[in-house]
Amino acid sequence: METLLPNVDWLEIWQASIDTLNMLGGSMLFTVLFGLPLGVLLFLTGPRQMFEQKGLYAVISLVVNVLRSVPFVILLILLIPVTVLITGTSLGVAGAIPPLVVGATPFFARLVETALREVDRGIIEATQAMGASTRQIIFNALLPEALPGILAAITVTAITLVSYTAMSGLIGGGGLGDLAVRYGYQRYQPDVMFVTVALLVVLVQILQTIGDRLVVHFSRK
Repeated sequence: METLLPNVDWLEIWQASIDTLNMLGGSMLFTVLFGLPLGVLLFLTGPRQMFEQKGLYAVISLVVNVLRSVPFVILLILLIPVTVLITGTSLGVAGAIPPLVVGATPFFARLVETALREVDRGIIEATQAMGASTRQIIFNALLPEALPGILAAITVTAITLVSYTAMSGLIGGGGLGDLAVRYGYQRYQPDVMFVTVALLVVLVQILQTIGDRLVVHFSRK
């Protein structure tokens, strides 16, 4: 192995992998915490929904679309002052999580909105006819019915975050992306680049497999 991959420091690869997983886990947690309510709000205030508010929906939709349209590399740079204010640094795992969350939350919110729109309107109308409150409609009807779609959205978002964590290496965000930039690109060590790319591919495959199985498990037979 050392002969085939002479430049690879496996201890450093291991630490970079841990950093990538930490960035993915931390950013995914906050993305779901912020993106799920945002997606529900987009759905509820959208056209022909229970709490249709054209003005509010237009404003939220505009903000979401603007954030989604900014390339993540540019977003990383723009958010450096905010990241430093929140975490005290713009480097490493801590410095990468805020821009990851800002970049992924609008994307996830749109996917949640789409999943909720696929819920049969008859279910919502039936719960309303039974006198259910808004909270009961959301938590007992909407979210359970949309769960497979939401799980699929989480899977897609997690895979997107893997690519975002790799890009965060451009500004010293740590993880496999940082390793690929510093050694694979700047020092032109293709064996390091190969190992980091292979690990990212494996991580994406694992996430996709887990996500697909959860979607199948929670889908109605």
